[in-house]
Amino acid sequence: MSNKVPSKGPDKATILKTFDPSQVGLENGNIFGFPFDYDTADIVVFGVPWEVTVSFHSGTAQGPQSVLQASPQLDFYDLDHPDGWKQGIYMPPVPDWIGQQNLALRSRAATVIQALESGQPTPADALAEVNQGGQRLNDWLRQQTRAALKQGKTVAVIGGDHSVPLGCLQALAEQYPEFGILHIDAHCDLRDRYQGFRFSHASIMHNALEIPQISKLVQVGIRDVSQVEIDAIAAANGRVVTHFDSHLKQARYAGTPWLQLCQQIVSDLPQQVYISCDVDGLDPKLCPGTGTPVPGGLELEEAFCLFREVVKRDRQIIGFDLCEVGNSDWDGNVGARIVYKLCNLIGYPNRVEQ
Repeated sequence: MSNKVPSKGPDKATILKTFDPSQVGLENGNIFGFPFDYDTADIVVFGVPWEVTVSFHSGTAQGPQSVLQASPQLDFYDLDHPDGWKQGIYMPPVPDWIGQQNLALRSRAATVIQALESGQPTPADALAEVNQGGQRLNDWLRQQTRAALKQGKTVAVIGGDHSVPLGCLQALAEQYPEFGILHIDAHCDLRDRYQGFRFSHASIMHNALEIPQISKLVQVGIRDVSQVEIDAIAAANGRVVTHFDSHLKQARYAGTPWLQLCQQIVSDLPQQVYISCDVDGLDPKLCPGTGTPVPGGLELEEAFCLFREVVKRDRQIIGFDLCEVGNSDWDGNVGARIVYKLCNLIGYPNRVEQ
């Protein structure tokens, strides 16, 4: 079932003529308080409140709502793209079944995790239910993304845990014969069926690499990694390029400018780029409520500098996700700023000062 809401308001030309982004943010139910709907927006942002397989702190299922609530408090003049808001950004209502399934399956996943941690046999029925629920979510997001892409829109996703964007990536693979992922994260997320869950938050990039159209995965900020993931990187034969946080910082300490490092990172990406941003890739002070915080990471402006270099180096951002935002005003505030910056960089490389 589509969650598209039919247009009920003015057309886009009227909105652009009458809306003043410098006034007080509107509490109208849409992200940033913008007066756009599905038909008048060029960018559609799907909120996915899902954290079924989270293995540490919970709360990221409330991430989409945290971002939505904080978003009207921003000022909307963006130095990279002052008129970026004119693209139109819209966040459709979240179907009720997603939140309901998240709660139901979260408890089922907990029984699996508890059994593993106590050395007991895995409850096969609970594991099967969780995997089936993850497949249903992926199918829904794939359908929603496919429908939006057919109408010429760009799709963004706000999680929820980092398992959620898989359906979006699958739909993009139907439209683009080749694209890369720029992955900001504290973790590699390259485990196969972590804890038995096919769609674990720790398996998103393993699952993404099963999509043949994804030709490159470039990871930045990684600082919590397992041996099996190190082996997976080596076995990828260059398809995965991982920039560990400690190596990036060591280069900085030796005098290499961050801008130069960003340019090196982007050089490995193909023409079309999807950005997958787990906020635990940032310094934990920025989103302290994230599910699996790790000391270290990027400052917000360092992340923005990297995103900016994507378009300055003539790449096209074809979509993005923001995941693992915690359930607090501060996390929502930072998350909203990341979403707005990425929206403003989408499709407008010529507007960024060279």
